Amino acid sequence: MRRVALALILSSCLSGAAAAQLVPPLNSKPEAYSKPTRVPAARDVPFPGTVQLTVDATDVTRGIFRIRERVPVTAAGDLVMLYPKWVPGGHSPRGDIKNVTGIRFSANGQPLKWMRDPLDVFAFHVTVPQGATAVDVEFQYVSSTADNQGRTVMTPEMSSIQWLSLSMYPAGYYVRQIPVQASVIVPSGWKVATALRPNAQAAGRVDYPVTSYEILVDSPLIAGAYHRSIPLSGDVTLDVIGDTPAELAATPEQIAAHKRLVEQALKTFGAQHYDHYNLLLTISNNLGGIGLEHHRSSENGVKRGYFTDWENKLRERNLLPHEYSHSWSGKYRRPADLWTPDYNTVPMEGSLLWVYEGQDQFWGYVLGARSGMLSKQDTLDAIASTAATYSTGTPGRVWRPLVDTTNDPTAAGRAPQPWRSWQRSEDYYSEGQLIWIDVDRIIRQQSGGKRSIDDFAKAFYGMRDRDYGELTYTFDDLAATLNKVQPYDWRSYLQRRVYDVAASPPLEGISQGGYTLVFTPEPTKWIKSAEKSAKNNDLTYSGGFVVGNDGKISSVLWDGPAFNAGITVGSQVTAVNGRDFDGDALKAAIRAAAGNGPAPELLIHDGDVYRTVKLDWHGGLRYPRLQKVGKGPGTLDALLAPR
Repeated sequence: MRRVALALILSSCLSGAAAAQLVPPLNSKPEAYSKPTRVPAARDVPFPGTVQLTVDATDVTRGIFRIRERVPVTAAGDLVMLYPKWVPGGHSPRGDIKNVTGIRFSANGQPLKWMRDPLDVFAFHVTVPQGATAVDVEFQYVSSTADNQGRTVMTPEMSSIQWLSLSMYPAGYYVRQIPVQASVIVPSGWKVATALRPNAQAAGRVDYPVTSYEILVDSPLIAGAYHRSIPLSGDVTLDVIGDTPAELAATPEQIAAHKRLVEQALKTFGAQHYDHYNLLLTISNNLGGIGLEHHRSSENGVKRGYFTDWENKLRERNLLPHEYSHSWSGKYRRPADLWTPDYNTVPMEGSLLWVYEGQDQFWGYVLGARSGMLSKQDTLDAIASTAATYSTGTPGRVWRPLVDTTNDPTAAGRAPQPWRSWQRSEDYYSEGQLIWIDVDRIIRQQSGGKRSIDDFAKAFYGMRDRDYGELTYTFDDLAATLNKVQPYDWRSYLQRRVYDVAASPPLEGISQGGYTLVFTPEPTKWIKSAEKSAKNNDLTYSGGFVVGNDGKISSVLWDGPAFNAGITVGSQVTAVNGRDFDGDALKAAIRAAAGNGPAPELLIHDGDVYRTVKLDWHGGLRYPRLQKVGKGPGTLDALLAPR
């Protein structure tokens, strides 16, 4: 006991001595600086007056938007103007403040002093003088002019006009309480498409009636020289703007598939959460691509060939079903912790994104198959690709639960990753999709085929037809609705799948739904289409990497053969077995190595270093697909069948 006590005393003395060395007694020791917020919190009260907003989008050569606002004020003092920070649908503070420049505030023609808030770079303090009744705001938003600057939103042929990026709003109010009268000016002869309905047009200027800032931000525009409006129903329109008139050439069969998309969605959800809806589609090799949901519209941007190369644009054909489904999943039914009263309240929490985005990923493919936007076989091949990703292509599942990936939009900011398969990245989308396929399987089997996830869709999304407000929900609401549709221990099921580190991927919707995941030497049409679009060679399951047609490595599977050979993302394959790199030659070498064949030798260029590595993989070429099991249709067949 004495030895123990002595050891404790010595340890205490040593710890004290070490602490004294860390903080010598004569060193200055500052106290923490108090940093009170200077931005007024949003209140659910009417803003006194109407904000006037004009966006000049005519400088298409240089890609510069010029913005003017007039903001009513009722008193002198500190006016705080906010630039939107949290992007609805982006789930993170991604407001493009870096592209805002030339800021000027004035009143009665006189410039006003302003300063950026020291704690929030999205907030601007303006000193309002006595007697002022309005503050004028001017700034420019500069579109990216090179790929490394971000998304290009203006070209000589078209523009993507997002009010969220092209306006500021007064702090202290719920955005639904701020009236705005907005106008846009585009080049003469251009057409404008949006869910907003104009009340005046003259030359290139379009004026819109007063609406709330919330609805305005939720109603983006696309504008361009080449436009086609395609009615899909009495309420839904497909608005297409292309680089050239040729890109607008949709065939009757293609239009019919888009019309069936609307029909199948209404049969599935049982209500519409819009008074009218515009699918906004840009087809361009110059404007940046996009997929962003809104209540009464969606922004969809794809490369050229959407209509003209229809057979090879499989993934692009999934975009509209995905974004359209968001009108129900995400926009109308919104997780309670994700909803905020404005776009600068911190934070928009994403704990239920596995429902918001996972359900939408699920419904996007289901409605794509039911409508014929994608064939059933192409949809099965897409599901096979997803299943392979989480069965063997995401080893990071052993340490990181699915729910933690809902933090990725903020934590990772959608930046490129060196080891995506181990780090994981926003897997709530596609792993979430697999969970909902299994939920449908459970409902069908437990109810003896009497009910399905379609019953859940009507119960969860199908109320209050034409309501395009937001109806929030919690995990308890979700579990309760599932139990009303089909009694089951849904809480425990979802806990295992979403909140725990799962021992196995959620593949029961496939393996008990009439199919099994297999790997074959020939790629599916889905994979061929993806390789052609991305200009790469997907060898994820044939050596553990993806390599571009130029030899650049874009993905490496953690602890796979390429990983173990020391290959990393960004490496350049310059030669295969002593000859210049060629994708087909690489595949031939992998094929030849199957069994006991010689391992392919790859000359790798990293920085200014060249080295030769052996790819120790002898399994040949392997590509995922689903193989039918048993006789008759399974639950997965029933899920994908048209209604």
